[in-house]
Amino acid sequence: MTVTKRILSGIQPSPLHIGNYFGAIHQWVSLQKENECFFCIVDLHSLTANYHTSLAQASFETAAMYLACGIDPKQSTLFIQSSVPYHTQLLWLLATKTPLGWLNRMTQFKDNKAKDESLGLYTYPVLMAADILLYDAHLVPVGEDQKQHIEFTRDLALRVNGLAEKDLFVIPEPMMGKSNTRVMSLKDGTAKMSKSDPSELSRLLMTDTRDAIVRKIKGAKTDSEPWPNTPSDLVGRPEMTNLLSLLSVLKNQSMTEILQTVQSCKNLKEMLMEEMFLFLNPIQAKYHDLIRDRSFVLDVLNQGNTYAQEVAYGTFDRIQHFFMD
Repeated sequence: MTVTKRILSGIQPSPLHIGNYFGAIHQWVSLQKENECFFCIVDLHSLTANYHTSLAQASFETAAMYLACGIDPKQSTLFIQSSVPYHTQLLWLLATKTPLGWLNRMTQFKDNKAKDESLGLYTYPVLMAADILLYDAHLVPVGEDQKQHIEFTRDLALRVNGLAEKDLFVIPEPMMGKSNTRVMSLKDGTAKMSKSDPSELSRLLMTDTRDAIVRKIKGAKTDSEPWPNTPSDLVGRPEMTNLLSLLSVLKNQSMTEILQTVQSCKNLKEMLMEEMFLFLNPIQAKYHDLIRDRSFVLDVLNQGNTYAQEVAYGTFDRIQHFFMD
């Protein structure tokens, strides 16, 4: 008999791209069928990113895209981080037990402090730990770039458990994706596709129009090397690897099959455009229906926010006595 695990994951509220889908949401849709899943729109975290948009509207649109991609509110709890005040309350309690040396080692702050040298970015890992620990999550689906945050969360939970001399927190495990697909920038095959990249041409948004998809894929970087005959010929060719890998996952074919079928960069881009249209069309149709049916999305969020708050309160009430009594 399969034991149900509690899973928590989240994405910042902003236009989602195909990297978000294949790196996270696609896996969530499968996980929700046999696990208790909490999927959060982490609007508080996004305050460190300066997206210059309405957080309320961005959160609504992100929720609609979650639903359009297959997150089922009958199987999963979909909620907004800021609707549950215990996230920031637990952040403060955990901060009092967090050594500064741990935060100084976090690569996210070191990599981004030139853009945002704020206390919010510095304490980002503690808030992420609060997000996870509030829901007694057993598993947290993450990519390789987020694994350090889960290790930080585990270390902090173990530290508090040790100080309390009892198991106050469930110790979460990182859940690495089974797929090897990691969608990279269309302009730099060595960099992950990111919504923070200043070039809009670097990413394919889940809401991109047909014209935008054509423009971005036609302009995607490749190289001038001969056409690769086998996957081993792709070593040291990140841009070609990125586009071929994306076509491979869209067509559900091996890289060897794709190489034998495509045969040229021109064919590669043409096939990738067509497959991207086929992939995005049904998702976009459902998304636009949900955007028009605003009351349904808000009802899903209200129900999710209420249940998430109930679960979070139970955890916070259990834990605060160690800090306050």
